[in-house]
Amino acid sequence: MQRITMKTSMLFKQCIAVFMVMLALSTSCSKKSVTVSKNGDMESRFKVIGYLPNSTDLPAAASKVDFAKITHLYIAFINPDSSGRLTKTENLKEVATLAHSRNVKIMASIGGGGAPKYYPSFLIGDKKSKLIRDLVNLAVDNNLDGIDVDLEGALIDANYENFVIDLAAALRQKNKQITAAIATVYKEQFTDKALAQFDFVNIMSYDRTGPWRPDKPGPHAPYSMAEEDLDYWLITRKIPKEKLTLGVPFYGYGFGGTAPESMSYKNILRQYSDSVNQDQMHLNGGMVYYNGLPTIQKKTQLAKERVSGVMIWQLMQDSTGVKSLLGGIDGVVKGK
Repeated sequence: MQRITMKTSMLFKQCIAVFMVMLALSTSCSKKSVTVSKNGDMESRFKVIGYLPNSTDLPAAASKVDFAKITHLYIAFINPDSSGRLTKTENLKEVATLAHSRNVKIMASIGGGGAPKYYPSFLIGDKKSKLIRDLVNLAVDNNLDGIDVDLEGALIDANYENFVIDLAAALRQKNKQITAAIATVYKEQFTDKALAQFDFVNIMSYDRTGPWRPDKPGPHAPYSMAEEDLDYWLITRKIPKEKLTLGVPFYGYGFGGTAPESMSYKNILRQYSDSVNQDQMHLNGGMVYYNGLPTIQKKTQLAKERVSGVMIWQLMQDSTGVKSLLGGIDGVVKGK
């Protein structure tokens, strides 16, 4: 009787040992799964992309950025001079280190609304090859996450498609990303093949009017424009929502009287602190149109429902504290 009890006891202990091993393996697998899931969440999180002007003191400007509220920092702009040498590349690595320490990706943006007139010659032939080589080296040498292509207007020419195809291929060889800023006003100039090269594109849903159209005063970035832009790129052009973000402006335009042609949101509030909840204000006998906090929050909610992020032009135009537009975006993103 005692032998049977001892054998039963030994068997019980063996079962317990097997159970503990299986539990340990299960726990190990569980931990691994959690880690993978977490990394996946970081890649798929709602994007908040902020452009930062490439000032003479870039590190000082970057130190003012609230990295906790953005996912991507775009340095704007880095372009070739007439001889083909990339300019304003100083301190990029220092800012990249800062961004990465805060879990934020960083890109160098080329082009811009005021891109040099000679730019078309850099999209073909040997100049194109050199520019692509230099941009890839810029990303690699400064530990950037990739290059953003913000070529606009006449620069979206017959050579645009081949340029972005070649640039995308060269960047991906180095495990770098490529993105683009696009505007619906140029919709016919973007080929589907060109758009397919980008990891994602940021819709510049603003500048419907401005100082260049004094005969068309009014809002340059109404909520209705955001809806229309998303409809076009999502439905008509069939770009997946995961590859689209909605651009929002942190500035306004003035029309009439002696209203300034352009004003940052920060300066608008300096003129009238209670303008935070409005989209327009009277100033110097004219009218300034912009996006106040409620409209920016409403657009962010729209972006959460329809695409994968928001893009901001640009971070240094924001106010601070409870009136901050970036703070308003962050509140919507995090469900505060």
